[in-house]
Amino acid sequence: MKKGQKKPAAATEKGASRLDDATVAAIVTGSHPDPFAVLGLQGEGRLTARAFIDGAEEVEAFTLAGNSAGTLDRRHPAGFFEGPLRIRKRQPLKYRARNAGGEWWVIDPYSFGPVLGPMDDYYIGEGSHLRLFDKLGAHPIHHEGAEGVHFAVWAPNARRVSVVGPFNAWDGRRHVMRLRQDTGIWEIFLPEVEVGAPYKYEIVGRDGVRLPLKADPFARASELRPATASVVAPWLDHDWGDAAHRDFWAAADARRQPVSIYEVHAGSWARHDDGRFLSWDELGERLIPYVVDMGFTHIEFLPVSEHPYDPSWGYQTTGLFAPTARFGPPEGFARFVDGAHRAGIGIILDWVPAHFPTDAHGLGRFDGTALYEHADPRQGFHPDWNTLIYNFGRREVVSFLVNNALYWSEKFHIDGLRVDAVASMLYLDYSRKEGEWIPNRFGGRENLEAVEFLQAANRAVYASHPGTMMIAEESTSWPKVSAPVHEGGLGFGFKWNMGFMHDTLQYMARDPIHRQYHHNDLTFGLLYAFSENFVLPLSHDEVVHGKGSLIAKMSGDPWQKFANLRAYYAFMWGYPGKKLIFMGQEFAQGREWSEARGLDWEQTGIPAHKGVQDLMRDLNRLYRDNVALHARDCEGEGFEWLLADESRTSVYAWIRKAPEAPPVAVIANFTPVPHQGYRVPLPAAGRWREILNTDAAPYGGSGMGNLGGVLAAEDPQGIAAQVNLPPLATLWLEFDPAS
Repeated sequence: MKKGQKKPAAATEKGASRLDDATVAAIVTGSHPDPFAVLGLQGEGRLTARAFIDGAEEVEAFTLAGNSAGTLDRRHPAGFFEGPLRIRKRQPLKYRARNAGGEWWVIDPYSFGPVLGPMDDYYIGEGSHLRLFDKLGAHPIHHEGAEGVHFAVWAPNARRVSVVGPFNAWDGRRHVMRLRQDTGIWEIFLPEVEVGAPYKYEIVGRDGVRLPLKADPFARASELRPATASVVAPWLDHDWGDAAHRDFWAAADARRQPVSIYEVHAGSWARHDDGRFLSWDELGERLIPYVVDMGFTHIEFLPVSEHPYDPSWGYQTTGLFAPTARFGPPEGFARFVDGAHRAGIGIILDWVPAHFPTDAHGLGRFDGTALYEHADPRQGFHPDWNTLIYNFGRREVVSFLVNNALYWSEKFHIDGLRVDAVASMLYLDYSRKEGEWIPNRFGGRENLEAVEFLQAANRAVYASHPGTMMIAEESTSWPKVSAPVHEGGLGFGFKWNMGFMHDTLQYMARDPIHRQYHHNDLTFGLLYAFSENFVLPLSHDEVVHGKGSLIAKMSGDPWQKFANLRAYYAFMWGYPGKKLIFMGQEFAQGREWSEARGLDWEQTGIPAHKGVQDLMRDLNRLYRDNVALHARDCEGEGFEWLLADESRTSVYAWIRKAPEAPPVAVIANFTPVPHQGYRVPLPAAGRWREILNTDAAPYGGSGMGNLGGVLAAEDPQGIAAQVNLPPLATLWLEFDPAS
């Protein structure tokens, strides 16, 4: 530097130059674009500290170790302070603030460095970060000598993003976040924020308009509705004891295992007498033993992610990473899953990546632009549900959803995800008229970006958590839903067989006298039964919105309704495919399901209902214990028709078989006419034990049967047995090789 030349202001002995009044005003009004460039420690050599502490009249700076570093001057009556420090090493600061009401301490968040690093930026920008749930959201951490919470949120088009909560009087001026330009992620470390604190993001759009306060897309906990704030959750600290369960399923071929799913809405399986929800711990004490006793292998919950509106049943979620607060904290859900696993029960969650609600605190126009959704309503709005549709063409959106799928398996040891409304994702014209949708780049109706997302999600889950089942609720004939991605499939493990549900319930609703004219309602499904890995669903969708209960769908007088339902259940449990039934239908609840009340458990004390419940328990036991009934559920070699064309009598019969297992014959009579000595062809001569008869007296039937079994022998047409077929009943006969 030449003699007489003035030193730059930023490098004087007094530290950084004095801030101009306009910048000070921008800080205290919350309009400065980059507070980290102004606040905290600034300058080189001797450092200057600047702080905005609302309500303070005097401020003295200290190191975290408690050493005084200097007194700051008040530059603005709103609480802006500035002054040189006696320290030369950059380090976090804390301030002793005073006013007429007393004094308090503040640790300066702007004196801390960033938490995210360049490798996070790289993988986030690439869309390949598979642990975003550990980086975005709110996480308690120890950072540069202080305890606090790191907040991070994606809002690339925002002018300003602030964390607000009771820790700063919900004042968006006080904790404006740092923008990471390469990724559009805003972050800040807030010392002394405690676990359990509610918070939201105050976002100012690029047009300068302040948006409604937004919940955190990556929040791991939320307030109980009607409150909508996110909640700082602790790191999940649970001592898992389910290694044996997880190891078994990781090594198993789920297609060849017994899978019998009990679908549950956690808020209405049971309630307290005063109408309150059961907590996860209370559900664990009651639901898990019940499912074990009934012989189901899995519980499938309707969505348990946070949602604002009870009658949506969780399908309009605003917090994909947060187990709903209705049943207690996330730790309670972890205890429930662990308890189920220790009892041998898997947990499947309904997962909703197809759409999201328009609630102001949710993802809609999150940073003032169509960020998570498409801007064009022909792509971004769902007319069926009045919801928004994710933009699967944005790698950040795909990464958000894929990370959510991984999160439930990683953090909560979930055994499977049933993906809701897949058909609505696959077709651009789903529920739309001509002109209301935009074709793909080839002019077609297929949503190619949604296909790529589903494939990416399935690949990621199966690669990271091989014991997980990915299940599609897909109602069309889209090919290869459950085929591997490398074979051109969507990559799911299973697909719901909606055709089976529709055709069979339609048949069961018919008067038996007319069933002979609709015989193929029950045979048609076998034409495609092995084209996918199917789950046979009798789900919640069949017992709501005026559809009535399953028992109400059956034809006939009260006795016939119960007989029909028992016969139908045994028909289904003997049919190829994994099984699913919605809660309450295992004991033939008479009323249609409502999310507003618990199940009608008192009905299990009525003999007809208890008979159905006892039958369901036996069906699950036999299905699980007889290898022939489950080991080839998804393969044609496990099924063979015995009687497919007996339309006149509405009788059906087939064989279920598997290598090195005794075959089981399933025989159903769907008329109220009993048949003595009905000829049923069988594949082997000898004794066939009657292991199930839905007309048995303990189930509520008439007690007609075969005295424990039948004998198959040669006759002029081959090997056959003369079987007594009870009215409206299904029999299972197992071959006894010792005979």
